[in-house]
Amino acid sequence: MDEPQVMRNSVTMAVGTVLSRVTGVARDIAMTAALGFFIVSDAYSLGNTLPNIIYILVIGGAVNAVFIPQLVRHMKSDDDDGKAFADRLLSLVGVVLLLLSVVAVLAAPMIVSIYATSGLSDKEYELAVAFARLCLPQIFFYGIFTMLHQVSNARGKFMVGAYAPILNNIIAIITFLAFLIVAHPQGAPLTSLSDTEVWWLGLGTTVGVMAQALVLIPAVIKTGYKFSFRRDWRGVGLGKSGKLAAWTLGLVAVNQIAYAVITRLATSANVLANDAGVVAAGLTTYQKAHLIFILPHSVITVSLVTALLPHLSRLAHDGDFHALGQQVSKAARTVLALIIPIAVFLGITAPEIAVLLFGNGVAGADAARVAGEVVTFFAVGIPAFSLIYVLFRAWYAMEDTRTPFWFAVIINVINLAIAVPLFNAAAVQDKVAMLAAAYSIAYTIATVLAWWWLGRSVAGLEAGRTLLLAIKVGAAAGVAGAAMWWLTSVFTLTSPLSLMFGLTALWLIGGVIFLGLASVLRVHEVNSVLGMVRAKLRK
Repeated sequence: MDEPQVMRNSVTMAVGTVLSRVTGVARDIAMTAALGFFIVSDAYSLGNTLPNIIYILVIGGAVNAVFIPQLVRHMKSDDDDGKAFADRLLSLVGVVLLLLSVVAVLAAPMIVSIYATSGLSDKEYELAVAFARLCLPQIFFYGIFTMLHQVSNARGKFMVGAYAPILNNIIAIITFLAFLIVAHPQGAPLTSLSDTEVWWLGLGTTVGVMAQALVLIPAVIKTGYKFSFRRDWRGVGLGKSGKLAAWTLGLVAVNQIAYAVITRLATSANVLANDAGVVAAGLTTYQKAHLIFILPHSVITVSLVTALLPHLSRLAHDGDFHALGQQVSKAARTVLALIIPIAVFLGITAPEIAVLLFGNGVAGADAARVAGEVVTFFAVGIPAFSLIYVLFRAWYAMEDTRTPFWFAVIINVINLAIAVPLFNAAAVQDKVAMLAAAYSIAYTIATVLAWWWLGRSVAGLEAGRTLLLAIKVGAAAGVAGAAMWWLTSVFTLTSPLSLMFGLTALWLIGGVIFLGLASVLRVHEVNSVLGMVRAKLRK
């Protein structure tokens, strides 16, 4: 795949990801309007997060990182274009996912107790368990969606998988809005939910995930692939995938151990806030802040690297590691050229953005502003988080899953070593923000180490050129951000309409200043991406 084709696929992915993320934000707006940031909301957030956690922990990380390179290789080397291998892989993964879903539902009380603070009352714990039991069947459908998406990507079709989550988000939005309108139209803070309300929220969420998976079936058939269930799993190459996946599963396990600690700390922060009578801030606050933090990464980095990964796998298969290093370096510079200014702008305007998005319904502006302050601490780590994602894909393309595992250990050890003492020392209202600060510091340190380590085995990374690019972009973004910060201190934005227009104006002003300075500083990566976007829009 040549570079223009990679960029075209990246733009297509980016458009779909933007629409998916926009509806995803709308989903979270509807959720916070319906449930707020209170302990009831934390119970739902925990129950609805567990399917993703368990899916990724047991098999999802391996599916994402290992199986695309394997699918690409079998499509290239097998006489049937890799169909038999894909059939066996889908069959095996499907059976594992189904069994996993059943076991998880049965073990819901034990799973919730791992992630929930012991400070929850019996009623709040039972509510979290009820949500978990209704949501844990999502594990199967998350897996089916991911596998079909990967088969489609390996066959060069990226669009449908990027757009499928939109359907999931629309169903969830309808679920939350109906709950808000019918059950709690008065907008009072929630302290409990009826059984009917729990079933409505839990099933509505799960139906959305189911639809997201099933809509991919006809799309994958159009690529020329038709699934046939197979049970001959031995001696056909799946063992190699399993060995590669083992390290990836270890990576995910390390991440989830750390996340379990963070989740317990975040839920305890909300209990402490409730007891102290201060603004609610807990797991939901952390998750909504992380949602805003992850948006630029999802739109820019994931779109670019998802389209690039099959190409990296082919270069690694051909032994052209210098070209692989150059592709990784180009991807890193493109990511940094776009991510750094967004991180700066987001850090400055995050409180206002959070109030606009989440300060509605039962949530309230004060709790939303606290979430925005948490985003500011997350924003510092966006460039490092995105670079780690790029560097990990280089190792995965070379079928090296051990190195990312050890870097995951480094990231999480640093994260917890910083997060726990900061959390304990901080005032109640600042505890969740300290979790975000530790997260950003850990990824920044690990990124420097990862770049150096990858450069030891892959030529062509061009560290000096990439660092110079980062300095130029940082300088341009810093000047633009300073202008935005001055404007926020001059003008007060309060009403939703003034927030909407004010934030739009601020980002436009910052963007114009940044693009002007980037042009003066000859940041070619920015102009290249803008040219591709303009060409795509003219079609």
